[in-house]
Amino acid sequence: MKVVVALGGNALLRRGQVLSAPNQLENIRRAAAQLARMAASHELVLTHGNGPQVGLLALQGVAYDAVEPYPMDVLGAETEGMIGYLLEQELANLLPPGRAIATLLTRVEVDPADPAFAKPTKPIGPVYSDEEATRVAATRHWSIAPDGAGFRRVVASPVPRRILSLDPIRWLLERGAIVIAAGGGGIPVVRGSDGHNLLGVEAVIDKDLCSALLARELHADCLVIATDVDAVYLDWGLPEQRPLGKTSPQALAGNAFAAGSMGPKVHAAAQFVQATGKRAVIGTLGRIEDMLAGTAGTQIVPD
Repeated sequence: MKVVVALGGNALLRRGQVLSAPNQLENIRRAAAQLARMAASHELVLTHGNGPQVGLLALQGVAYDAVEPYPMDVLGAETEGMIGYLLEQELANLLPPGRAIATLLTRVEVDPADPAFAKPTKPIGPVYSDEEATRVAATRHWSIAPDGAGFRRVVASPVPRRILSLDPIRWLLERGAIVIAAGGGGIPVVRGSDGHNLLGVEAVIDKDLCSALLARELHADCLVIATDVDAVYLDWGLPEQRPLGKTSPQALAGNAFAAGSMGPKVHAAAQFVQATGKRAVIGTLGRIEDMLAGTAGTQIVPD
């Protein structure tokens, strides 16, 4: 079975944990133990989130003011390399010698006319006071939005249109490799006015939507979205909250889910199922093998 596994931020950082290298490594090792068992009997493609890591790089960039902060596409590439390295090494430590594992920096094309560029919503970097936010917006030409008691920079989150590394990914899978790709939703690029040259853009692509696109393009048999809750819940956070077992895109469409957390996961999973007629699963990383077996998580199947 060909499986695309989208690892949520909890694969690297549990809620409330300090974003230190030892914490990330400990969580990666826990994830790798689950994934190594899956790799014994399935073709495996891994994607991952990078929100905390990009945020950390943005904070570090602002602290060093001798140069202008690096652009978002470069920060995305840096986090793909770092997280991919950790996953690759820990998987290699658990798998038989000679099992190929490859991490690919993955450019993902977006539409420069995507409405998201006109209304950035994705918060990045430090929290500013009102006065600091006004100054930063004027000097760096950033979009700034309220965030709690302060303000933060916001960037666009355009829809992924095309994954530019599909042929190398297919080539590696055909040769039995585990592939780590499209980390953090991939590196966002747009096509220039000449229709040929590609340029990086200040954006962050939703990891789950990109994972669903990758799973469709690779003709995956299952999309697994691993997060830090055991299922998709109706009425989340209320006394009557209840988990969904088996459901369908049509049934999910009649419910509202949090825009910043479960909403994109449900949307991406439903897209994959509708487009392919295959299965998607959302649940906790700790039960990823049971999710794939159909005995855990929220199983989303065709209507």
